[in-house]
Amino acid sequence: MKKLYILFVAAAAMVSCKGFLDRAPFNQNSSESMFTSSVLAESVVTGVYSNLLYDFNTTDRSVLNWDSFSSVMDPSESINNLDYNYLFGTVLANNGMFTQYWKRFYEGVNRANDVIANIGSVPNMSDELKSRRIAECKFLRAWYYYRLNYLWRGVPIYTRNLAPSEYTKGRETEEAVWRFIVDELTEVIENPDLPKKYASGNTDYGRVTKGAAYALRGKAYLWLKDWENAEKDFISVGECGYKLFTGSYADLFTESNEKCDEMVFSVQMVEESGNGNAFSNNYGNYCTTGYGKYQHYLNVNFVDSFENADGKPFNWDDYLPGYNSMSPRERSVFFLRNGLNDTEKSAMNAAGADMSKYDETGNEARIKAAYAARDPRLAAIAITPYSTYVGGASGANATYTSRYPYRDWQSPSLDLRYGSNTYMLYSIRKFVTVGREYTNIAYNPVDIPLIRYADVLLSLAEALNEQGRWQEAVTYVNMVRNRAGATPLNKPGNEYVTVSGEDDMRVRIRNEKRWELACEEQLFPEELRWGTWKETKFAQDNGLQNVWGEPIYKYIWGGNAFYKFAIPQSEREKNTNLEQNEDWH
Repeated sequence: MKKLYILFVAAAAMVSCKGFLDRAPFNQNSSESMFTSSVLAESVVTGVYSNLLYDFNTTDRSVLNWDSFSSVMDPSESINNLDYNYLFGTVLANNGMFTQYWKRFYEGVNRANDVIANIGSVPNMSDELKSRRIAECKFLRAWYYYRLNYLWRGVPIYTRNLAPSEYTKGRETEEAVWRFIVDELTEVIENPDLPKKYASGNTDYGRVTKGAAYALRGKAYLWLKDWENAEKDFISVGECGYKLFTGSYADLFTESNEKCDEMVFSVQMVEESGNGNAFSNNYGNYCTTGYGKYQHYLNVNFVDSFENADGKPFNWDDYLPGYNSMSPRERSVFFLRNGLNDTEKSAMNAAGADMSKYDETGNEARIKAAYAARDPRLAAIAITPYSTYVGGASGANATYTSRYPYRDWQSPSLDLRYGSNTYMLYSIRKFVTVGREYTNIAYNPVDIPLIRYADVLLSLAEALNEQGRWQEAVTYVNMVRNRAGATPLNKPGNEYVTVSGEDDMRVRIRNEKRWELACEEQLFPEELRWGTWKETKFAQDNGLQNVWGEPIYKYIWGGNAFYKFAIPQSEREKNTNLEQNEDWH
């Protein structure tokens, strides 16, 4: 039983009636009544954790998917201008997106501050438990400041709650906030009452551990380019008992394995209204049980970046000679289903497909071959052309196939259906419900990992590489590649995976992170930290595309201001000491 999440629900019911969860900022005096017993105090602590759920347990479109800001994913054409106008250069400093996340992350800070300041006065709680809960809340406060800082690059630091009129601090520098986070997490790590790790059957599983604190501090050190200390922290995570899941990559993101030793810190979910993850709903397609919202698709350039299984860079011309020199409309012919009828042939010819290259009986097999011998993670993440997906929208398990042009999702065709069937897109498989395993599309019970050990290993590899020790970094990247079933780097006799030095290794590590962490909402801050966001997300003609590269829409770079979020205009009006980020007006 996911005890911690059930406590989240109980805390929301208990504390909101007191007004606690709805107040921002929080007033210390008015919350003191919540610390008169251990039961009430524990509900406040779980209220700090519950703020983590916001990104994952709602189907409200106002909740953004951070991977759709990264280079690996694109929002659907139905929501791109509604929720993602940040990607089209049209956002102003008064946009509600900035206000929404500023308030929510500071709400998390305020909830943590409340516990840290007041839990010591609880009369019927042991000193050891008080100490552990304070450590947990210091970690969570650091987590919220971590998110604030990578978005705004310098924010005010509040370690106690004040009256509304007293929130008048100016912004600390970006470096000062990273240093504050490091100091917070150092206190957490040094707390003798916090365990290194919880076993999956422990009733406290899902709470903060030393292992999670080492991992987050290591991430802060990466932002500071303090590679040596980052290395030490990432090694310490493994010493706390975390390790890679030994099964397949695809099996990792299932309910049966959600509490394996790879999960360093996860958001706990249950299949209950308001209390489960929304990934299956928002990533899922029309054939997913309950009808998915198909709000996000995998980016074509990202899919094309997946290597062949032997490590050779993927090249369409290796499978379809001349493909790269054809126009996107011409090469759409390769993605057509077998046995087109005359009407379909005429329509494709009119749309610009080079029908002279159409193979009446072998078209599907020919294109499938281009995906069959790739890094196995691609098949676990994407529903590629002519691959199958078991859905349950019809009321029973049914096997659908991604085909083009679309005919019908019902029998006998059983074609995979998207939001718009005029396109052929890379629908998402990862985290999406299979068949009828869960019947409530909006509330999938699979936990969402915030920190995985695979990420820790790749971050360790980065820290080593940036110290010039790229040969050592290979070992840790290969641990992740071996689990995935990809060819290990520096395999003797294989030129494709031979690492030539630090610069080559840097590119390989970044690619590895994208392939490994796609759909987990961890990549946008990495691309900001690397300074690669503009060149990857806003590459020429990048945007949502048909699988053959024909644009549906294109991203528009809004200028260097967009590397940082704007300080919300409403917050600057309340606190005139808040200086705006450069180039925002």
